[in-house]
Amino acid sequence: MLKLFGLGNNIQHPLVAVIDFSKVDEQIDNEMKISADYYSLMFKNYPSNKMKYGRKVIDFQDGSLICMAPNQVLEIDNDLEASENLMGWGLFFHPDLIRTTSLNDKMKDYSFFSYETSEALHLSEKEKQVLYDCVLKIETELKENIDVHSQTIIVSTLELLLSYCSRFYGRQFITRKSSNNSVVIQIEKILTAYFKGNIEEKGLPTVKYMADQVHLSPGYLSDLLKKETGKNTQDHIHFYLIEEAKNTLLSTDKSVNEIAYALGFDYPQYFNKLFKQKTGKTPVEFRTMN
Repeated sequence: MLKLFGLGNNIQHPLVAVIDFSKVDEQIDNEMKISADYYSLMFKNYPSNKMKYGRKVIDFQDGSLICMAPNQVLEIDNDLEASENLMGWGLFFHPDLIRTTSLNDKMKDYSFFSYETSEALHLSEKEKQVLYDCVLKIETELKENIDVHSQTIIVSTLELLLSYCSRFYGRQFITRKSSNNSVVIQIEKILTAYFKGNIEEKGLPTVKYMADQVHLSPGYLSDLLKKETGKNTQDHIHFYLIEEAKNTLLSTDKSVNEIAYALGFDYPQYFNKLFKQKTGKTPVEFRTMN
């Protein structure tokens, strides 16, 4: 059951709720951390604030949408606004609402639920209205008496809303192409430098390590790279790894096992499997043919 902070049990459905933030008068203490066991989509308007994305002013000033998966932590900073200035809406739903539906299997595709709040979706006026129309449909349905059609209508509208979120994030990646290209260049430089170092001692770079280097969440970085290059973060790591392996295979007489350990693999058989997966040949076959 949903238990929403500051609203008690004043909700119309045990597994889903729509909240108008302009009607919420609960004040939250500075630097409070909030976590819940349900999905949250929160749209906030900033009529008088200049928002920044990372260190850059955002490209859409109409408002931003934050999406959180269950058990993520939201930190409220010191820059709180008075309740009368709050605008926007919140849509909250428990995993049990969708557990037996096809949407449950699709949730893993909505990677924006794992983004950091600094990677919020910044909406144009038109996009904002599209999402709000979906929220209003859910809110209207919640005001009706619950019947056998209620869950189907609510879940299908929720899926439509999430599909629009995916589309709008796709637009955001495009409109930020210049800054995204800068991230791609950074990733290439980081990987080049990393593989010039002692991989055997450091181990293979992880997706989280790469994301930390460019101050993004792992999910957002992977989606950004996929949009820009067609390859996610793990693919980029593997590309540099395989290139390094090819160079070593052809320039030294080290055994495949020695190369695998030098590249940070604990188990050479995993290196062999990955190399064949990426090149179509085993390391031995590649060395023999070249």
